[in-house]
Amino acid sequence: MDTRPKVSSLLNRMANYTNLTQGAKEHEEAENITEGKKKPTKTMLTAISMSAIATNGVVPAGGSYFMISRALGPEFGGAVGLCFYLGTTFAAAMYILGAIEIFLIYIFPRAAIFRSDDALKESAAMLNNMRVYGTAFLVLMVLVVFVGVRYVNKFASLFLTCVIVSILAIYAGAIKSSFAPPNFPVCMLGNRTLSSRHIDICSKTKEMNNTTVPSKLWGFFCNSSHYFNVTCDDYFEHNNVTSIQGIPGLASGIIVENLWSNYLTKGELIEKPSAKSSDFLGNLNHEYVLVDITTSFTLLVGIFFPSVTGIMAGSNRSGDLKDAQKSIPIGTILAILTTSFVYLSSVVLFGACIEGVVLRDKFGDSVKGNLVVGTLSWPSPWVIVIGSFFSTCGAGLQSLTGAPRLLQAIAKDNIIPFLRVFGHSKANGEPTWALLLTAVIAELGILIASLDLVAPILSMFFLMCYLFVNLACALQTLLRTPNWRPRFRYYHWTLSFMGMSICVALMFISSWYYAIVAMVIAGMIYKYIEYQGAEKEWGDGIRGLSLSAARFALLRLEEGPPHTKNWRPQLLVMLKLDEDLHVKHPRLLTFASQLKAGKGLTIVGSVLVGNFLENYGEALAAEQTIKHLMEAEKVKGFCQLVVAAKLREGISHLIQSCGLGGMKHNTVVMGWPNGWRQSEDARAWKTFIGTVRVTTAAHLALLVAKNVSFFPSNVEPFAEGNIDVWWIVHDGGMLMLLPFLLKQHKVWRKCAIRIFTVAQLEDNSIQMKKDLATFLYHLRIEAEVEVVEMHDSDISAYTYERTLMMEQRSQMLRHMRLSKTERDREAQLVKDRNSMLRLTSIGSDEDEETETYQEKVHMTWTKDKYMASRGHKPKTLEGFQDLLNMRPDQSNVRRMHTAVKLNEVIVNKSHEAKLVLLNMPGPPRNPEGDENYMEFLEVLTEGLERVLLVRGGGSEVITIYS
Repeated sequence: MDTRPKVSSLLNRMANYTNLTQGAKEHEEAENITEGKKKPTKTMLTAISMSAIATNGVVPAGGSYFMISRALGPEFGGAVGLCFYLGTTFAAAMYILGAIEIFLIYIFPRAAIFRSDDALKESAAMLNNMRVYGTAFLVLMVLVVFVGVRYVNKFASLFLTCVIVSILAIYAGAIKSSFAPPNFPVCMLGNRTLSSRHIDICSKTKEMNNTTVPSKLWGFFCNSSHYFNVTCDDYFEHNNVTSIQGIPGLASGIIVENLWSNYLTKGELIEKPSAKSSDFLGNLNHEYVLVDITTSFTLLVGIFFPSVTGIMAGSNRSGDLKDAQKSIPIGTILAILTTSFVYLSSVVLFGACIEGVVLRDKFGDSVKGNLVVGTLSWPSPWVIVIGSFFSTCGAGLQSLTGAPRLLQAIAKDNIIPFLRVFGHSKANGEPTWALLLTAVIAELGILIASLDLVAPILSMFFLMCYLFVNLACALQTLLRTPNWRPRFRYYHWTLSFMGMSICVALMFISSWYYAIVAMVIAGMIYKYIEYQGAEKEWGDGIRGLSLSAARFALLRLEEGPPHTKNWRPQLLVMLKLDEDLHVKHPRLLTFASQLKAGKGLTIVGSVLVGNFLENYGEALAAEQTIKHLMEAEKVKGFCQLVVAAKLREGISHLIQSCGLGGMKHNTVVMGWPNGWRQSEDARAWKTFIGTVRVTTAAHLALLVAKNVSFFPSNVEPFAEGNIDVWWIVHDGGMLMLLPFLLKQHKVWRKCAIRIFTVAQLEDNSIQMKKDLATFLYHLRIEAEVEVVEMHDSDISAYTYERTLMMEQRSQMLRHMRLSKTERDREAQLVKDRNSMLRLTSIGSDEDEETETYQEKVHMTWTKDKYMASRGHKPKTLEGFQDLLNMRPDQSNVRRMHTAVKLNEVIVNKSHEAKLVLLNMPGPPRNPEGDENYMEFLEVLTEGLERVLLVRGGGSEVITIYS
């Protein structure tokens, strides 16, 4: 029965999709006030990029994290998401500290718990007060958020109203100052600003009982506050004390004096450039207003930037919005336009209405601690005080609401395992555990207590988030992925790159060391997520970028073969699988990983004999088995499994078709068919030789590992030993390159390379050794060189014996045949033994007929069967004895003699070597000599523990040139 959904029901579910968290009963629909409430505006560029991403599909909970992670992948998303979460959390701390500062300085100064009469200790006492009250405010706000988001929304309406009224009060006060400026005197000594906190009148003298007496100010600069005939400060004596208006008004023209920047260093006097002053320096008195911090453009950017970080406020709560695709772009852009106008107009109005010395007086010492903007506003300074207080409280609540939801979204994606607990929530959807962690981190920011120290930290995190939002938009636009179809059309990749550049510049302009710290934190999170293996397929842009880069690289590789300097073995490792789909020789893959050391291309291939339609499930299971083994052996590569009717055809297909374009294998790695002599199935070694022939025809290099089960694992490094290379025939340099590559791996690193070459009687062995040493020197390969002399000698009886045994066996195999009935019975036994799954690993083929004879060979030979196959009746045993007594072929004797003598030399020199590398001769052209070829190789490598037979691909793989 077809269980697929009907089109009507499918469309209904898609149309009524909601991105609200299940059980979020208290989440209200109208959340758009968040965008208008906070203070966004770095630039419009990030908002444009974010709008494009937000309108390119449904945005569930997580906001900016969701957009970045789905566009750039889990590693970038997790790293930037966590940094943005930390920035939002520290922003909550900053807003709370701002609220406490307003409360203690302008609303209720008597509430201070810690006090100090010493001016030097006064700031420390203030910081302690902010820590205590900040903690209390944080607890209160966390309780409000814990109760439910709807209460935050109700408070938000009140806070927004206060902010709007405050802004209107500033505009009204600025307009009023043009015709009726407020009385806001500032006391000046010459052109220097005086603190008004401890003086009674702005004058050197005062009238008391119709008598002129020294004022308090006199006492601060002279030896006595009661007499005139005393020694006073030089600057005090030669300059007059005057009073100027701190807010001269919009029509005063003060904007001309405030138009240009004037950055000061800590401890400098705040002076009015246009005021008259004598040249006497005088002593720095604590009654002067001094600069409390060294200012610069970069510092001011870092301090001011947090006030424009609210553009992500709406996206942070995307899971609570009714239509995030619509609300995020509209709310964000309107908020930016509104606040940009407010900020820029406020800066212009302040510069046009307020004296520069007052603007530079951070703590209001020159105006008795009064709030300058409050004095400018109309109808009352309390409008600004109350509005600022509620504005910072509201911003803190919004941050404490958005940050836990951001952390919850990251935790639910399960890309950072230890954060998994923070993905849980209450029945109404509130992220309880995430809120508690947010409160703890915010408390750390409050304990810092200094706004100037907290602001640059969160600026870095916000800027990094904006940077990657721009990167995500630019990447998606340039890749032109089919799924990139944003409804917001007013974007371009150049704008996104411009936004990225500005973000990077602002990070280092604000604070280069904070920028580096933020990048290091993000990098560590990125590597952690990558190390943990966040296997998420989100269709991200990084995957698309990888595909584009791979396509470009493959097309470049097609332009021609690689240069000899760039040649490295690109491996096709042929693995055998048993009936249970287990790898027979896993050490072959281990050896491949040691040879590659994680570099270059590795393709692991195998053949499953059968029908693809019937064996598709087994093929998938076998592929998973190989992939798990590759992961265990830390082999970075690809798995290719072929289902073929015949094993030899499957191997040929693998060798021909693996790889793509210029990224193809150039070397085949396989194991030696152990026990081929005792095998009842001659096709085992026939398949091996067939593979050698296919590899040779394809001009590929071939590595055959003999006794591969004795090869070391990756956790068994050799403490000492030799890698012996027997260089008999020049094969393009493969024998020289392979030991060098092996020594890059920790298992073989402590082994020394020894290179042996064979000299004939007519060769100058001394000169050969010098030439070989010189050659290795130019190749930059450190190795010990030895020339072995092999003299012609009489052919030993052992050689004749081995040759005769080889030929006798070959003759028997040619003449022995099975009857059809016996052949069918043997085939049935093979099928029963292999059960339902006809899985043959490399080295045997149950269905394939051999090239040299038509019928299956049975190793149990009898005289009767032999005579019957010849069409003769059995006569006497002597007839077959004549066959056994024949003389061996002389060419075979010569080959066997060479193999025996060379084996004696190799075993004598290399019997203790950790690995022996040998040239592998090619197979005979005539298939009738295949078994002899196998016998020669067997004799050549007898008595050696680990052997690697090497056959070059016909091209040079190593060069002496740089």
